[in-house]
Amino acid sequence: MQKEKSNIYKGLPAAPGITIAPAYLFKKEKESINSDTIENVEEAITILEESLESSRKELKKVFGLAIDKLGEKRAAIFEAQIMILDDPVLIDTIKKRIRDEKRTSEYIVYDEISKYQRMMDQVNEPYMKERSQDIDDIKNRIIRNIKKKKWKSKITNDVIVVTDNITPADTVLFSRANVKGYVTNFGGLTSHAAIVARSLHIPAVLGLHDATAKINDGDTIIVDGYRGEVVVAPTDEQLSYYKKRIKNLNLYDAELSKLKDLPAETTDGRRISLLANLDLTEEIDLIVQNGANGIGLVRTEQIFEEMDQFPTEEVQLEWYKQISENIYPDIAIIRVLDIGGDKILPVDVKEANPFLGWRGIRFLLDNRELFKTQLRAILRASIHKNIKVMLPMIASLVEVRETKKIMEGCKAELKKEGHKFDNDIELGIMIEVPSAAVLAHEFAKEVSFFSIGTNDLIQYLLAVDRGNEIVSSLYQEFHPSVVRTIDFIIKEGKQNDVFVSICGEMASDQIAIPLLIGLGLDSLSVSPALIPVTKQIIRNISFEETQKLVEKCLTAITEKDIKDILTNYFDEKVKHHLKSFFVTN
Repeated sequence: MQKEKSNIYKGLPAAPGITIAPAYLFKKEKESINSDTIENVEEAITILEESLESSRKELKKVFGLAIDKLGEKRAAIFEAQIMILDDPVLIDTIKKRIRDEKRTSEYIVYDEISKYQRMMDQVNEPYMKERSQDIDDIKNRIIRNIKKKKWKSKITNDVIVVTDNITPADTVLFSRANVKGYVTNFGGLTSHAAIVARSLHIPAVLGLHDATAKINDGDTIIVDGYRGEVVVAPTDEQLSYYKKRIKNLNLYDAELSKLKDLPAETTDGRRISLLANLDLTEEIDLIVQNGANGIGLVRTEQIFEEMDQFPTEEVQLEWYKQISENIYPDIAIIRVLDIGGDKILPVDVKEANPFLGWRGIRFLLDNRELFKTQLRAILRASIHKNIKVMLPMIASLVEVRETKKIMEGCKAELKKEGHKFDNDIELGIMIEVPSAAVLAHEFAKEVSFFSIGTNDLIQYLLAVDRGNEIVSSLYQEFHPSVVRTIDFIIKEGKQNDVFVSICGEMASDQIAIPLLIGLGLDSLSVSPALIPVTKQIIRNISFEETQKLVEKCLTAITEKDIKDILTNYFDEKVKHHLKSFFVTN
């Protein structure tokens, strides 16, 4: 395994893949703003209108290119930007201010749109901050066109773009130059740039903070989109290592494709349901291609984020139907809206501790019409009987019982209206809050399945904000209390014949898989790309052996002890079966 080196920088693994290429430092020219007073107001208005029209034409061109490269749904990002240019309130306000204040149109545009940005930046949510960057792109585009300047793009082919931040338009336009990867100072996993990079299958590591200061134009760099690492000016040893990794990953893909139609079954016959988490509808093809047994988590908040508004029942119905029909006869577990926390709320609410605040089921029960709209759409899409409903952030039995009442009300309405649906649709909960874990026995009598959301469960169990760099080292997935809590949830679920799955990041950790199988989970749900390697691990371990492994882990008292036990087991029993995935130095 690659050792930590001083030329390796960490960021967010925004799009998977490994690439090696020269760096291209992309800096957008900062437009100076002339705030002088003017005499000819009508001329300034005319220049503004011409610049808006030029900006529309530019974005429509990008939109057309995006449809070819991303498909219509993803390209809708640019439609939203074009709509800002046509916003009558914004445009009328700008024109009125030019007339009233008699200042240059570039200054009024800058000042007026910056107000919106400041409002979005003040919201303590990454999603809103990232949308603020999209608006910055629109602002700069209009100002550049007011000055009648052309955007200079002299990017050479086959480079890795290193920059402050990437707009969606940059990402699409760069793809024409066969860009090999992206590295940015800013930007998160939900930024449009990250979404577009994943859609284009271009490796990306975002949020390095000072990438543009550490990397020089023309430096050879390595982007490891799996680990979120960037290697700058690699040594011969590092180059050799990563070239072998790229070669082996290609071989490994071919090797794993042979497993597609084989079950995820241990050597002594315990079969595991291997499901995939669905972020983008475009991933369904990969899920089917990789031989998953269904979808263990449909993150419906993605559709809301894509549309920047709450879609109607009919729009949601088409989306859920598409998922149900494409995955049929396998199952799709649809999680109702899990917003709040680090995901955008539809209203501007400032919370001191959003992760402990108005999120998941709490928000939905306080917004029943919205909740009903989603439940009705899911029910109407359930006619093939392969859809299940999952509730996020459940902390009390009252929340489940209240949801059941709402669902029964939806069923009664749909019957009256003559709609068909699965009357026996299964309801399950995510267990991601300690109170739900403690009451697992009681919850098991109310629902059909549990899905353990390890990301939040660990955060709440250990009282550690995993996004806080100061304490992030205390976020430990193998902390003894975490392992024992998961064991407790599974046992309580099993005693009541409840199907127990896991859909958090822990299921994607290769050394954790033998532990999770040994604990008795019925199912793992991982990202679509990880289905084959997860299946290969399962097919090379013995359930009996993993149970003995669990016995050791349940008596260990530190995270290091448990990690050592699991690493030793993995190295001894599993690693050689994955030999083409790893490269030894």
